[in-house]
Amino acid sequence: MDKRLLSILRCPVTHKGLSLARSAMLKDVNAAIDSGTLSNQDGRVLAEPLSEALVTDDGKVLYPISNGIPVLLQGESVNMEQLG
Repeated sequence: MDKRLLSILRCPVTHKGLSLARSAMLKDVNAAIDSGTLSNQDGRVLAEPLSEALVTDDGKVLYPISNGIPVLLQGESVNMEQLG
């Protein structure tokens, strides 16, 4: 992802900064997806693993990146408190 774009992107709900999710976080997220226990804010259980995602600066909300495009929709976001 272009670093200039990343520097201006913000969470559409909290307006916190966003950064690329690290591989360890993606591993935990994908494990929860594999077990069928991770859902987005719309309540849809995620079925496909994520290869990329953005996370808010406080680590509480994750936004998927689909085909290189950040999906910054509140309903598609994932509350990270689900991971425990």
